Amino acid sequence: MVEIVQMSNEEMESLLSRVGFGHLGCSRHGCPYVIPIHYVYAKPDVYIFTTRGMKTEFIETNPEVCLQVEEVQNETFWSSVIFTGRAELLVDAEEKKTAWGFIQLVKPSLTPAIAHTWFGPLQRSNTVGIYRIGYQTISGRKTRSING
Repeated sequence: MVEIVQMSNEEMESLLSRVGFGHLGCSRHGCPYVIPIHYVYAKPDVYIFTTRGMKTEFIETNPEVCLQVEEVQNETFWSSVIFTGRAELLVDAEEKKTAWGFIQLVKPSLTPAIAHTWFGPLQRSNTVGIYRIGYQTISGRKTRSING
């Protein structure tokens, strides 16, 4: 038997640091939008490197986002963290340089952000940006075995 328990801050930060892949939740005009995304956790913030598209349009309209990250070994052994914050496109050269350093350490290939994607006869733009999601809240749950 298992129970679901809260994760400690150290456990949540550890999960965010090692996974690097999650689901970004956005909302615009009452419409939710969730997408898989690679990220870098550099305490206390999260950084994403992405191309322009639907997610950046949503973020420009409403920068309040959440990132859900999980590790699932099986149906009875998993952990999940929700990180909420305000996404901001970095424009300051020094901030971009710092964020780029974090990104290059974790995801030097920049894939899948830099990839050719086709929608009908048109190719998606590869106009890129780096966003910082400023820490607001973090919560996490995990399973724990109960003996007996």
